[in-house]
Formats: sequence, structure tokens, C-alpha cells
Amino acid sequence: QVQLVESGGGLVQPGGSLTLSCAASGFTFNTKAMSWYRQAPGKERELVATISRFGSSTNYADSVKGRFTISRDNGKNTVYLQMNSLKPEDTAVYYCNTAFYGKDYWGQGTQVTVSS
Repeated sequence: QVQLVESGGGLVQPGGSLTLSCAASGFTFNTKAMSWYRQAPGKERELVATISRFGSSTNYADSVKGRFTISRDNGKNTVYLQMNSLKPEDTAVYYCNTAFYGKDYWGQGTQVTVSS
């Protein structure tokens, strides 16, 4: 079955950096676009970034443009989110996502806390 396992979250000071990873299994990874979402306390889940099957196309939420970079390694079935210049408002649980045949698949999430 489809499995998405996130890692790399943690506590970081404002202005710091983190890289999240999402290891995928149970489907043909290089045939599916991948996305990162986040959900802050009391807020709805929001789309952060999306990458196409071979990584040739990426899209970002306005709030993270220029600071976050999504990438993928199809040989390792892994998608990454490099986060730089982190702000307290980036604090959230970050989720890996893919969708196909009308169904969304989610990982368990990884907590990112930006605080001094």
C-alpha cells in the first residue's frame, strides 16, 4: 500500500534552516507529482509546494517563495523540502502528499517549530 514517511522536523531559531524528507513506497514514484502541505494550530491545512514527476516544474505558496525549495530524487523515491530563512509563522506540522485515481495520500507529518 502507499506509504509516505516524513522526517527532518525539529526546533529551529528564526532565520535558521531545516530540510524535510519524505520517503515514498507502494506506488511508482516517478509517475506522480508530489507536494508538501502544512497545518498550523487552529488553521486549515495549506499547500506549500508541488513538484512534477521528473522535477522539471515546481510551484510554491507566495508565503514561502524564495525561501523554500522542493526537490526529488526518483532513484531514492524521496521528496525533499529545503527551508531557509525560517520565520515563527512557518511553525506547523508538515505533511507529504500525493494524489492519484481520485484519492489523496498523506504521511503522518513532522513538526517544525520556529522559535527563539
